[in-house]
Amino acid sequence: MKQVKKIGLTALATMSLLGASLLVVPQSASATTNGIDTTVVDEKWGKPTFIYGGGLSESQITETEDLLGIEKPENVAIGSVSGQDLINYLGDGSGNTSSMISSVLVQKQDAGEGVDVEIVTPKNISQITQDQYANAAITAGVNDVKIVVASVSKVTGESALSGIYKAFDVNGEELDQERMEVAQDELETTNDIAQENADNEEFDTAKFDQAIIDIKQSLAELKEQQGELATKEDVERIINEALEKNNLQNAVTQDQINQLMALFEKYQQTSAIDSAEVKEQLKNLSNTVQDKFGDALKQAEDSGLVDKVGNFFSQIWKAIVGLFN
Repeated sequence: MKQVKKIGLTALATMSLLGASLLVVPQSASATTNGIDTTVVDEKWGKPTFIYGGGLSESQITETEDLLGIEKPENVAIGSVSGQDLINYLGDGSGNTSSMISSVLVQKQDAGEGVDVEIVTPKNISQITQDQYANAAITAGVNDVKIVVASVSKVTGESALSGIYKAFDVNGEELDQERMEVAQDELETTNDIAQENADNEEFDTAKFDQAIIDIKQSLAELKEQQGELATKEDVERIINEALEKNNLQNAVTQDQINQLMALFEKYQQTSAIDSAEVKEQLKNLSNTVQDKFGDALKQAEDSGLVDKVGNFFSQIWKAIVGLFN
C-alpha cells in the first residue's frame, strides 16, 4: 500500500507541473503582424491613419506614437476619437472623452488580405483579444485593413473600436451605424463571456473566437438557403452547434447562450448577413484563428511537452504493472 501511495503522490506532482506547462502554451501562441511602415508613403493607399484616444495628454499622444511604431509622424494622417464620436457612431449618449485612452493605427490593404489586428500593449489591453477586435470590425463593415492597437495605461480597450470607425470616417469611408452598434454590442458581449470564464479550464478564448465566426457563417448560410432569417430556435441551435464544434459546450452557460442569442438575433437583422464581403473577411479571419490552434500544438512539440506527456503516462503504466510483479 505504501508503494501505491508513493506512486500517486508522484503522479499528482508530475501532472501539476505538466498542467502548468500546458496552460502557458496557448497564451504565448498569438499571431502578430509586421506592424505598419510609416517611413514611406504608400502611393496606392495613402498615409496610414493614427487615431488617438481623446483622453490623452500631449505627452501621452507622443508616447502612444512610439508604442505604435510611428517613426515619421509626417507620413501619418492624425486625428482623435471623442465622446461625441461615440454618440455619432453608436448612438451612445454617455460618451465620455476623458476615459478614451486606447488608440489605433490603421492602414488599408489589398483586396483579399482580410482584417489583421495586432495589440502591441497586451499588458495594458488585457481583456479584448486581437480576434475579438477583428470579428467586431468585420461586423461593422471594415475590410482588408491592418490595425495596430495600443494604450499607455491599463484599459478594457472597447474605445479602440470607435477609433477604427473614426479612421474610416476621416478617410471618407462611411460605415453603417446599425452595424457599428451591433459590432460594439458584439465586442462587449464576447468580452463579458470571456471574462466570466477567465478561470474556467474548459474555456479557450481562441476557440470561442472561432465559435463566433462559425455562428455568423451558419446564419448567413441559412439565410442564403432558405431566403429568410433564422428563427429564435434556429439561432439557439446554431449557437449550440458552434460551441460543441469548438468543445465549449460544457464551458458556456445557458445564461451566456441567451446573451449570444440576443446578440445574433440583432446581427442577422443587419446587412452583414447578406454581405459577400463579410463572408470573405470571416473566412480569412477563421484561417488566422485556426492557425493559433496549430501554433499551440507546435510549441508544445518544440518544447518537448508532448513527448513528456507520453512518457509520463508510460511511466505510470509501468509503475502500475510493477505493483503486480
